[in-house]
Amino acid sequence: MPHYLCATCGVEYGLAESPPARCPICEDTRQYVPPGGQAWTTMEALQADHHNVITELEPGLHQIVTEPAFGIGQRALLVQAPGGNVLWDCVSLIDDATVKAVQVLGGLSAMAASHPHMFGAMVAWSHAFGGAPIHLPAGFERWVGCPDPLIQYWSGDQRELEQGVSLHRCGGHFTDSDVLLWPDGADGRGVLLTSDTLHVTRDRRHISFMYSYPNYIPLPAATVDRIVERVLPLPFDRVYSHFTDLQILADGKDAVRRSAERYKRAIEA
Repeated sequence: MPHYLCATCGVEYGLAESPPARCPICEDTRQYVPPGGQAWTTMEALQADHHNVITELEPGLHQIVTEPAFGIGQRALLVQAPGGNVLWDCVSLIDDATVKAVQVLGGLSAMAASHPHMFGAMVAWSHAFGGAPIHLPAGFERWVGCPDPLIQYWSGDQRELEQGVSLHRCGGHFTDSDVLLWPDGADGRGVLLTSDTLHVTRDRRHISFMYSYPNYIPLPAATVDRIVERVLPLPFDRVYSHFTDLQILADGKDAVRRSAERYKRAIEA
C-alpha cells in the first residue's frame, strides 16, 4: 500500500489501498480545492519525475527545493545547529539522492514545521533519517494526515530544542503558527525562519501577514500586534520565508516593525 500525497498542498497521508476521500487542509478556508477537484499522487510517482535541489544560503543553512515544483512549491530549510541538523518545514519528495546529500551535510537529528501547509512528507522524511523527532505545536495534531509516534507535540509559547534552536508560537496564519530562531546564524546576529507566519514580500524589504494567502483574507491589527510582540524580543538580524529567494538579509527587526505599521495603516484606511 502506498502513502498518498495531496497534489494540491503536497501533504502526505497514511498507508491506504486507495486515496483519501478528502484533504481537510485543502478544504479549509486558508487553502483551496482546485476546480478539477481533489487529486492525489504517491511518493513512488513523485520520485519518477521530480528531484530535490539543495543549495547553501549561508554558512550552516541550506534550502531544499523540489523541481519541477510540486504542491505549494515551498522550500525546506536545513539548519546545521550546534547539537545537530534541524529541518524546518518539509517538502513532499524524499528519495535516495536526497538522503545521501543530507547525510553529507551531517544528517538530520530533528524536524519542526511552521503550520500544516508546510508538513509535506515529514513522517517519511523522519523515517528516512532513522526516526528524527518531529516537533509540532499541540494544536496541529488534528491536521496531521499521517499520525506517527515520532511526532512530539508541545504546548505553551516556546520550545527549546537540544540542537541549539528554539520554536516560538506566534499565531496568525494558524492559531499555532510558529517560527524557528537560530541564534548562531548570520555570523552570530541571529536568523529567524518564519515560513509565512511572517511572509517576506517580493521586494525583500518588508513582511506581510495573512489569514489566507491564496484567498486573500487579511489578519486583524490586534493579531499582527501579537505576532510582532512575540518576535521582536528575539535576537535576529535575518529573516527567511518559505519560498525561494524570499529573505531579508539585514535589519530584519526593523523590517518587521516597519511592515507591521504599514500593514495596519492599509487595513484600517
